[in-house]
Amino acid sequence: MSATTLASAPRPGRLPGPPVPWGRHGLRAAAATYLVLMVALPVAVVARSGLSGGIDAFVRALWHPVARAALLLTLESAAVMALVNAFMGTLTAYVLVRYRFPGRRLLNLLIDLPFAIPTLVAGLMLVVLLGPGAPLGRSLESAGLRVVYAPASIVLCLLFVTLPFVVRAVEPVLRELDPAEEEAARTLGASDITAFRRVVLPALTPAILSGALLSFSRALGEFGSIVVVAGNIPRRTLTAAVFVFGEVESGNPQAASAMALVLITISFAVLVLVDAFSRKRVHA
Repeated sequence: MSATTLASAPRPGRLPGPPVPWGRHGLRAAAATYLVLMVALPVAVVARSGLSGGIDAFVRALWHPVARAALLLTLESAAVMALVNAFMGTLTAYVLVRYRFPGRRLLNLLIDLPFAIPTLVAGLMLVVLLGPGAPLGRSLESAGLRVVYAPASIVLCLLFVTLPFVVRAVEPVLRELDPAEEEAARTLGASDITAFRRVVLPALTPAILSGALLSFSRALGEFGSIVVVAGNIPRRTLTAAVFVFGEVESGNPQAASAMALVLITISFAVLVLVDAFSRKRVHA
């Protein structure tokens, strides 16, 4: 075979394909431009608006009692939701992967329902189910448990809209685990709980943390369901996202942008943690 033939032959491991439109550099520029226009530019505009009055005005806007209470309530509710999601999401994923039972496919479809419906509908469902005019709501109130128009309703809304995050993060990792390892632990005398804690849980921990953190980040900006069920009472049931909306409606975009900038910063920090846990899971 001549040198010319060898030079023209395709290299091993690379299949010939159609030419890429605009070239690789053009595709990268198009993707980068799209991300800048859709994400970076809006964030920059919010940051500029929030800091337009200087650092002192920024701090004063956030230190206002109503703003401070709204941010604290949002963080507390999101943290409680993330803990419940971490436990129940892992349990649900384990049941779906390791057991076969009637209605399993329907249950698997229902898990993604919060992603498919408007969050406003989620809030409406909670009002119809647990509101003062509903039989269940009246029963709870007679027992001294007020759910709708109370902080508990915020946690319930967040649990509904973030339900799929932990389940879908844990499922693929659980499918990759060999059930024989659990069986081996049981044959050595370990109980089901001990086998899960010693064999399964260490492998699932990065996925659980990633799903819980993603649900936490998603909860920070939840608006549609909360605005329906919480009552939006300042310093009691007013969350940060609803506070932002109220400040915009009141003609105070600087305070709204300041709170939005804080939420963006927290969400970005959470995404950095999620990326770190994802890398740990890949290299494990």
